[in-house]
Amino acid sequence: MWKPAEKILYEPRPGRWPSADEAARARLFQPLTAGRLHLSSRTWVPAMVPWRATEQGDATGEVIAWYRRFAEGRPGAIVLEATGVRDIPSGPLLRIGDDRFIPGLARIVDAVRAASGGETRLFIQLIDFLAIRRRPDPETFFQRYLQVTDRLRAALGAEHWSEARVREHLSTLPEDSLARVLSARELEALRFGYRERVTDLDRPHIAELPRSLPGLFAAAAQRAERAGFDGVELHCAHAYTLASFLSATNTRSDGYGGPREARLRLPLEVTAAVRAATGKDFVVGCRYLADECIAGGSGVDDACAFGVAFARAGMDFLSLSRGGKFDDAKQPAVGWAAYPYTGRSGYECMPARHSDAFGPFGRNVEATARVRAAVRAAGCTTPIVVAGGIHGFEQAEALLRDDKADIIGFARQSLADPDWFEKVRSGHGDAVRLCRYTNYCEGLDQKHKQVTCELWDRESLDAPEAARTSDGKRRLLAPRWVRDVH
Repeated sequence: MWKPAEKILYEPRPGRWPSADEAARARLFQPLTAGRLHLSSRTWVPAMVPWRATEQGDATGEVIAWYRRFAEGRPGAIVLEATGVRDIPSGPLLRIGDDRFIPGLARIVDAVRAASGGETRLFIQLIDFLAIRRRPDPETFFQRYLQVTDRLRAALGAEHWSEARVREHLSTLPEDSLARVLSARELEALRFGYRERVTDLDRPHIAELPRSLPGLFAAAAQRAERAGFDGVELHCAHAYTLASFLSATNTRSDGYGGPREARLRLPLEVTAAVRAATGKDFVVGCRYLADECIAGGSGVDDACAFGVAFARAGMDFLSLSRGGKFDDAKQPAVGWAAYPYTGRSGYECMPARHSDAFGPFGRNVEATARVRAAVRAAGCTTPIVVAGGIHGFEQAEALLRDDKADIIGFARQSLADPDWFEKVRSGHGDAVRLCRYTNYCEGLDQKHKQVTCELWDRESLDAPEAARTSDGKRRLLAPRWVRDVH
């Protein structure tokens, strides 16, 4: 992952923990009712991918246990991991692109309801993604993947060569020569692996996305409602398809790219289709970027305009993230795919304990506050979720008090301690296991390994309840909190 040059070491500083009486009066633990959204508290566990589904996209016992464990802390809401709306292979990620996935998803809902006593609302994050391939071995790329075009022949001065000779010659060229004869996309496919973009209008399935995606998302939302979820979160952030439509880098010429209003068009059409396909009490919100943090990308002004448009379209909540783009990702090793959290934009999404003068805590707060202010100025009361390095009660309470957000998201901190919410609410904040922001979990995610936390994944490995990872070296879930009764 990209790291800032300063490398200043930061340690979590949660501040004072409240007594049980103070917590009961705190904004953080007050209910929130806004339209269709009803929460028992203003605490939120954002979507995190644990890599525990089957290769076919089905929920496993390990997936169910993962969400049950978060629900035991009784947060106001949990957002289920990024779940694909298409029924296509995507590794051990959950899918919702067919009715056969409904029973497994319903078991997750039942587990969360039971573990939280019905207190925690459960939303599922719906995603679409375009194709990305692993970085190829150069010889394989030249022999199998590269298309020998007239343009390439002309660049080589090889108009009359056989295709085999062209491919053989390319495999002998040094990097600087390849950079002169290959197109930018060909060179990228060689160095990073092939990646589709929403601007590839020469590809029929990309050109047809505005016609296909609303129906796919609507059908997925219907399945989510049948499975018992309280609502859906449309994923319009990071490197996913809807985020790419919103991006200022989207130059489509078919009315779905270019000006800001055109880039908003498909996400709004998806929102309308989902709303029309689901019941009147079903929650529909979205997660999008307060700032793409890439050259030429969308910034905070765009995010403010998007927030107003989403609120006016009837979104029930807006959850703000930042960065996490392919555009500045580091070159992967041969055989690995590019990972959108390895460049500067990835760092902005998941800043670590070694940081710059700004530090890793609350890095997305001010941009989120600007979005909230714009939404309120437009006359909308849509709740805004902020997340990013929030780990202490005082920090969270101040964000609510200062009207910088309406709901507080705890991602890595809830992974470090799923009982954060119950501990703080009951006056046992000093028992919280604080995230150290080493991004150990992010490193596991990058390698598509079952995600755990270094603070507990080697603890009591021999305990009867300690289910282990597939390699047997780590426990899959945080140990349960045993409250000190003295």
